[in-house]
Amino acid sequence: MKGLNAKLAVAGIVALSTAVAASGCGGDTYVKVQGTTTVSKGQELIDLQDALNEGAINRDEYERLRAIILRRQN
Repeated sequence: MKGLNAKLAVAGIVALSTAVAASGCGGDTYVKVQGTTTVSKGQELIDLQDALNEGAINRDEYERLRAIILRRQN
């Protein structure tokens, strides 16, 4: 009986090791994040202005996004 338990233990370890190794190989990993983050319009406008100042967006993009933010309900 002792030999059978040892063989089962080894088989279990091999199966677990194989599953762990296979789970890290290939394919894409998708993570779904749930929850909400609240950012005020004021903070969005500050961030938008920073993006303009740093050259991440141009004036036309700034004006378009600013209008969207201001039209949106709280």
